[in-house]
Amino acid sequence: QLQLVESGGGLVQPGGSLRLSCAASGFTLNPYAIGWFRQAPGKGREGVSCISNSGGTTNYADSVKGRFTISRDNAKNTVYLQMNSLKPEDTAVYYCAAKVFSGPCRPTMVWYDYWGQGTQVTVSS
Repeated sequence: QLQLVESGGGLVQPGGSLRLSCAASGFTLNPYAIGWFRQAPGKGREGVSCISNSGGTTNYADSVKGRFTISRDNAKNTVYLQMNSLKPEDTAVYYCAAKVFSGPCRPTMVWYDYWGQGTQVTVSS
């Protein structure tokens, strides 16, 4: 059964860092574009970043540019989201999503076929 599992969330102080992981179970991530999304309390889910299946193309929301970095290690079947200089407004549940696609990724929810269950990130002093 195809499954995505996020990990790495937690409580961090403003200015701190976290690295989220999105691991695939039951399938290989190689053919898949991967997106990271987040949903803050009382708000809709928004795109954060995405990476093409080759890793050659990435995309970032303006709110995280220069602070977050997406990467993938296909040998480990894992995609990462390195989050630096975290702010309280980054507090949300973070989800990864996957779609078989060989071109540029898209930061749009409806484009993705498979979703993980999410990991909570809380930025607070």
